Amino acid sequence: MVLPLEMGWRHLLFENWRVEPSVMDAHLPDGLYPDTYDGSAWLSVVPFTNVAVRPKGLPASLGVRLPELNLRTYVTRDGVPSVYFFSLDAQGVASVVGARLFHHLPYYYARVSLAWADGRVQFRSRRRHPGSRPAAYEGTYWPSGEPFSAPDDPLAEFLVERYRFYTEAQDGSIRYTDVDHDPWTLYPAAAAVEANTLLSAHGFAKPDAEPVYYYSPGLDVVASRSKQVA
Repeated sequence: MVLPLEMGWRHLLFENWRVEPSVMDAHLPDGLYPDTYDGSAWLSVVPFTNVAVRPKGLPASLGVRLPELNLRTYVTRDGVPSVYFFSLDAQGVASVVGARLFHHLPYYYARVSLAWADGRVQFRSRRRHPGSRPAAYEGTYWPSGEPFSAPDDPLAEFLVERYRFYTEAQDGSIRYTDVDHDPWTLYPAAAAVEANTLLSAHGFAKPDAEPVYYYSPGLDVVASRSKQVA
């Protein structure tokens, strides 16, 4: 039995594009359905760093730091708004292997760095996972406005206030994990993205429209054990 996890998510950029629901539906496993806002499905790239990742109940001082890059969309099942992960790129071979084996998450080993300097985050990721398609992301991002509570903004609430995520395990089964955290505090954000081949690595054409950006300094999270959909 794998214990629930505690961690902190820090210095997040939510980079969000509109996508036709039919396009997203073609990328989802059976039983999950695109969730839409204003008639569109959404595809998001999220660079950030995990801090103090450890089994629930252990002190934060025993946790590990794990910079990470996610590709995700928004789905529903049984009326529950949720996140679906296409990939999670992270540094740390042991952490990636453990997440794949015990939490059934599509983690990929990558060389990832995140640095905070002069009010901006510098982020770089290069996938190095054996047998996978190359994927790279590099950019700088920063808050560009006043903070606000995500539930006060309809689009922001749609994109970030979700407390369940789904993945497809290596055996083809659909798994889900519930997460618990406070409501998000977000900032309008700006970004200078120099490289992004993450979308194409997973079969998505880069959308023509400019993305919607949000930044968050982060929050603390408790994630349940992974469970198989009945």
